[in-house]
Amino acid sequence: VLQSSNSLKASYEDWLLTYGLSISPFHMRWQTALFNRQFYNWGRWRPRFLYLWFSIGMVFGIVAMFGSVILLGKTLMQTLTQMLTEAPKAQNDRMLQVVVSVLSSALGFLLCFILLSCPHQQVPGVNLPVSQLTYFFSAILVSGVIHEVGHGVAAIREQVRFNGFGIFIFIVYPGAFVDLFTTHLQLISPIQQLRIFCAGVWHNFVLGVASFMVLFLLPAILFPFYYTGVGALVTEVAEDSPANGPRGLFVGDLVTNLQDCPVYSVEDWNSCLGDISEKSQVGYCVSAATLQQLSFPARVYRRLDGTVECCSNNSLTDICFSYSNNLNSHLYACLPARKVIEASKVCQTNMDCQKDFVPSFCVTPSLENQTRLIRVKHPPHIDMLYVGHPMHLQYTVSLSSFVPRQNFLSIDLPVVIETFCKYLISLSGALAVINAVPCFALDGQWILNSFLEATLSSLIVEKQNRELVGFLILLAGSALLAANVALGLWMVTAR
Repeated sequence: VLQSSNSLKASYEDWLLTYGLSISPFHMRWQTALFNRQFYNWGRWRPRFLYLWFSIGMVFGIVAMFGSVILLGKTLMQTLTQMLTEAPKAQNDRMLQVVVSVLSSALGFLLCFILLSCPHQQVPGVNLPVSQLTYFFSAILVSGVIHEVGHGVAAIREQVRFNGFGIFIFIVYPGAFVDLFTTHLQLISPIQQLRIFCAGVWHNFVLGVASFMVLFLLPAILFPFYYTGVGALVTEVAEDSPANGPRGLFVGDLVTNLQDCPVYSVEDWNSCLGDISEKSQVGYCVSAATLQQLSFPARVYRRLDGTVECCSNNSLTDICFSYSNNLNSHLYACLPARKVIEASKVCQTNMDCQKDFVPSFCVTPSLENQTRLIRVKHPPHIDMLYVGHPMHLQYTVSLSSFVPRQNFLSIDLPVVIETFCKYLISLSGALAVINAVPCFALDGQWILNSFLEATLSSLIVEKQNRELVGFLILLAGSALLAANVALGLWMVTAR
């Protein structure tokens, strides 16, 4: 039985070796030489152009190495200050906040990534929606492949033997790698090494810029099929959304106004909701005759937060409104919301409602703190009246700025392209920043060593002394990165 088991094990290992597979706990990788010819074709294409291309990448990689240290230092100080003051900044101010990223797992290292342009931190399993996981892992894989293609093509350009290309999965996170002949790497000059080691960071930066350009030019690219600037198209309404219902929003509706705030795109939708959330509740002009006709006696009482309620808790159509006249500045009336709001002008005071000498009042919904009454226009349908926190509406309704010119065109395609480009910008940029850090086991380690060899050979003659300088810098860089990872993990899990 033992002999049979050993034979089966040997056959299994031979099968894995034949197909370039390697499987171990939490890690699986596949390496192949199938793409070697393609890599060699890329590496020998227009040598002068590639020389200039990777030379620019070398300069960028060196600058990124120093810049990443400054960025991590600034982020660490910002996070420590925030922890000590215990006063979290507003979401829009979190431009340099470190978060833990599973990009680190995809690389097999304990890393984090910094979102340079996005105000939200997103970590799978913590605050990244399940619906976004496909974008996340796809962007990680594409960013990793482009990164390694850069190393591979640069190595071939510098006459380093290319053994193969591979893809791995660490736990559930994908990544890529290239296998280069180490002896050749050690024989070429430090400048040549820098071109190879900086190529991955450079390609990730270029990928981020290219994704940004596609995102910026997307309206022009999709112009023959989709038009923009006419409103925000509803693409999804969550089942638990307050906007879900017979008088709510439906997929395919085009939102054109929130209150008196015009909506021409998704950005306008978010901006209008932000303004509505920050400003006080607007009122609506109602004539004295209409007010007297619609109102009915009701008991007035104060809620726990100090606001006033004057309608029955069971009412689904009536809302308590407050207004003032010349004699009393605190009057309340329970009114049918839709009859009051439809065809009414928004106002702040009674002076905004004076027209044609008709006595009118500015009636304001008396709602709980942070709660707003919002009129959402989505013609040709009847206006939706939303009562709740504006951010709940923002988080449970998905929209697109692109409206199909033909009915057979998908309303989701522009959203897919937009979302994927945003993830590529964030993750590819993060991969460039993190790999440039002078830290053990990252590209920054090899960039630093080659940089010191190229610049300090005449100043520090002994190679051992140069290696000692490099080791101390790598130790400091690793400590800086580890501190950011630890605080980033705390920021994500503790709040």
